[in-house]
Amino acid sequence: MRDRSLSRRQFLKGTGALIVSFSFSRPASKALAQSKTPFGIEPDPKSLNSWLAIARDGSVTVFTSKVELGTGIETALAQIVAEELDVPFKRIKMDLGDTAKTVDQSSTTGSRTVESAGPQLRQAAAAARQALMNLASKPLGAPVERLTVEDGVVSVIGNPSKSISYAKLIGGKRFNVAISASGSGRQMKLAPEVRAKDPKQYKIVGASMPRMDLPPKVMGRFSYTQDVKVPGMLHGRVVRPPVVTSKPLSVDEDSVKQIPGIVKVVQEGSLVGVVAKTEWAAIQAAKALKVTWSEPATKLPANPDELYALLKNTKSLRDQVIAEKGNPAAALSQAGKTFEAIYHWPFQLHGMIGPSCAVADVRKDRVTIWTGTQGPFRTRKAIAELLGFPEENIRVIYAEGSGCYGRLSPDDVPEDAVVLSRAVGRPVRVQWMREDEHGWEPKGPAQLMLARAGVDAQGKVVAWDFTDRSFVRTAAEGIPLLASRQVGLKPKREGTANGTQGGGEVYAFENQKVGNALIPWMHPDETPLRTCNLRAPGQPARSFASESFMDEIASELKVDPVQFRLRYLTNKRATETLLAAAKKAQWQERPSPAPASSGSTAKGRGIALTHRTGTFVAIVAEVEVDKLSGNVRVNRITVAHDCGLIVNPNGVQAQIEGNAIQGVSRVLMEEVQFDSSGMKNVDWKSYPILTFPDVPDIEIVLLNRPEMRAQGAGEASLGPVPGAVANAIFDATGVRLREAPFTPSRVLAALKAVPA
Repeated sequence: MRDRSLSRRQFLKGTGALIVSFSFSRPASKALAQSKTPFGIEPDPKSLNSWLAIARDGSVTVFTSKVELGTGIETALAQIVAEELDVPFKRIKMDLGDTAKTVDQSSTTGSRTVESAGPQLRQAAAAARQALMNLASKPLGAPVERLTVEDGVVSVIGNPSKSISYAKLIGGKRFNVAISASGSGRQMKLAPEVRAKDPKQYKIVGASMPRMDLPPKVMGRFSYTQDVKVPGMLHGRVVRPPVVTSKPLSVDEDSVKQIPGIVKVVQEGSLVGVVAKTEWAAIQAAKALKVTWSEPATKLPANPDELYALLKNTKSLRDQVIAEKGNPAAALSQAGKTFEAIYHWPFQLHGMIGPSCAVADVRKDRVTIWTGTQGPFRTRKAIAELLGFPEENIRVIYAEGSGCYGRLSPDDVPEDAVVLSRAVGRPVRVQWMREDEHGWEPKGPAQLMLARAGVDAQGKVVAWDFTDRSFVRTAAEGIPLLASRQVGLKPKREGTANGTQGGGEVYAFENQKVGNALIPWMHPDETPLRTCNLRAPGQPARSFASESFMDEIASELKVDPVQFRLRYLTNKRATETLLAAAKKAQWQERPSPAPASSGSTAKGRGIALTHRTGTFVAIVAEVEVDKLSGNVRVNRITVAHDCGLIVNPNGVQAQIEGNAIQGVSRVLMEEVQFDSSGMKNVDWKSYPILTFPDVPDIEIVLLNRPEMRAQGAGEASLGPVPGAVANAIFDATGVRLREAPFTPSRVLAALKAVPA
């Protein structure tokens, strides 16, 4: 639990009180309710005080706009600061995601937090350490070069009795140290006036430190967004239209008058909602309120065939070239043998376990919001545009939700809460229902991948041409979210790309083109099926297609899949990662598929390799396929993972395990169902996810490179999972699946389509 009852200004008055504390007894609601907001105060990135502070008890508070989404970045960032300051890890306190206290370091997305925010905090901590050493020089009567520090205590080298602690030097006081900062957000750099530690000296970075956020979560005492309470708080619900642009033709307020506790029926533009004294009253009123909506002008595709035809035949908004060399078209025309395949990937849900929730308190000239957003400053900007307020008059306070994976990058629910709070002049809590979350969350877009390759007479790949045709993300920066659209805000752009990596650019072919075509998603406001970034955006689909295609070629040439890939790898890290996975999985060299087996169960193994933002991952999947039912079980996943410098091995391992499990779930089970009348998945029964009995055994090899920067571990290991599973199914059965997910019915149909 994080105590946000004190502002930065209060802390720096010299009282020595903690800005952040963890408590197992005091509920978060009380702390949040007492919050005093320093509106109009914007932390200056060029002031060391904006990055950290030391209390009288020697604890260190670190300020960062990055937020803990369950990935362990809070712990990793704390390790980086503890290392550079030479203080015990347990003395680090993290103040996360409060726009009134932190510098904008960009949203917590793309597995880039440790990579980008890590160096920023490392340099701030190095500057603080140097400032403290300079401060200690006078009372210790020794020059800085004769001083050393351990566990937050500065002493004279060779004379440890002459010492002074950080707490005595500056506890509860301001640093008043200027640092050089350039750029902004993720690209912000703090100039290295002070050299940070040599990685060879690391003691805390690289160690598996205990997660800071887990004890209260494990003990059931953690306060999530859904637990936030503030004085005078009311409860709200939005009544959902058929599509975003549907207009309320009539709203019968008399239909809810009999419900006790109703405060107001709110209508602003096309947004209709209810506010009540209790949550149950709000739920009842939202269901009972009679609203007549205008009919949508556009219908969804009637079935998956129509969907993929739309992807294939619609003119792209623009095309991206990810990798290009040589002349693939000419090489294909001259190749001795050519290969071509089309792969399909469906819309998928983020499937947050706890539906979205936020509390908003809109006053005459200021707003306070508690929400689980991935980007507090991005949410602040969106709310400012919605209300017409200056951004500095809006305070967004991060309160962790349950689940994310990109869902709370476009953070809808604070806008609902803000509109309802403004209408009643009191704080309003809005809790989405499961049908809201499944039905209205922006989904991971559907994708269609086209792959072509040419091989010469010697069996060498001489051409590689890969295109991902993906619907753009329509819940993106510059495109208003649900409530903003309903009250009249217009989009400033058509959509953004669904990621870029995973199309085979990791391999060095003589003639190669890897590209993405950005396909407009119908009329984005004419459907509840919005699109946005889902964990490792687009990469599971692209890697599924490209790594399946690599296996298809290797099988035709009767070459072992690992050996075939090694022929086209020139990157040392990629090669070592692939070999490490094969070795750990005890890979036996042979072509795929495996020799046919008798009986109703077939077993196989498959491998896949990919990279993401500088991280290389190879995965071996071992599966068994029930040939009578079409059911696929993934028994074991072996992962080799190279993300450069590893800050917390346990944290990286946890991310890999989560990615592997989610990857298996997405490739075997997850698919948004819809027809021309609308969405069909509004509960967990209609959108199943992997459950504990089906979780595979997971073995991990971590390749640590302390001489490098950390490259991020939050998403990379998800990418290769679908391709490895697809290749394992082919190895087991000789049947190639090109459309995900690999449901029993789809697998069985493919098995029956192949002659005995």
